[in-house]
Amino acid sequence: VQLQASGGGLVQAGGSLRLSCATSGRSFSSYFMGWFRQAPGKEREFVTAISWGGGSTYYADSVKGRFTISRDNAKNTVYLQMNSLKPEDTAVYYCAASCSAGGYNYSRLSAYDYWGQGTQVTVSS
Repeated sequence: VQLQASGGGLVQAGGSLRLSCATSGRSFSSYFMGWFRQAPGKEREFVTAISWGGGSTYYADSVKGRFTISRDNAKNTVYLQMNSLKPEDTAVYYCAASCSAGGYNYSRLSAYDYWGQGTQVTVSS
């Protein structure tokens, strides 16, 4: 399985960006999908995740109400709509796919089997 993240860029505080993560390989609909981010000098952290069919979504408290995850299984793509961006959202954003994640471990890096290369998001104040 290969994951290709795109859509990052430079945006002013309060602005919006939409990230995409296209996948190839095994059936996309069989994967639990997540987005993580890593700021300079910090550990990679959970941002959001979505279940196989899209019926369940999960968010870190820091992005709840501002970010929205969605997926299009026909296009093998997961999206991250980011609104009301803040400078503290600046990071490299990674998409990830899991064969076994669920409602109990979706925020753990170790639950994910495949990772994309990351896309840089920079929010200026």
